[in-house]
Amino acid sequence: MAYNITDDCIGCGVCKIMCPVFAIDGEAKQLHEINAKRCIECGVCGRICQKEAVEDSSGQTIEKVPRKLWPTPMINAELCSACGICVEACRPGALRIALPKFSGDIHVSAELYAPKKCVACELCQRRCPLRVITMAQPIETKGDAI
Repeated sequence: MAYNITDDCIGCGVCKIMCPVFAIDGEAKQLHEINAKRCIECGVCGRICQKEAVEDSSGQTIEKVPRKLWPTPMINAELCSACGICVEACRPGALRIALPKFSGDIHVSAELYAPKKCVACELCQRRCPLRVITMAQPIETKGDAI
């Protein structure tokens, strides 16, 4: 099953822009649609929708979630082989293979290079052949009252 956009959609297009697999189509100010064959049920469209016009595959409305509360990938650098599969899967460009720490350093790994670009789609976690990526809620720091 795939997610569904309801008639509450105002056609703002934010979901279409954020979708990591290009599963959403629609014209400005018109009802958008999700291509069921492309949808990976990551929930990005629902978390970003101002009108809460997205339902999950069981018909439950997905609530808008502030971006600072979206989970982010945590990569176990000790076990990562730096194969780059997660980097290739990350359409927003939030991941990269870390630069060597010194000349001749061969112990590199994937890293969350641009956290503000991450859409929490979990494609990196799903595609990692070594299962060294987990998604975790951001850690609240002083001054980041939630």
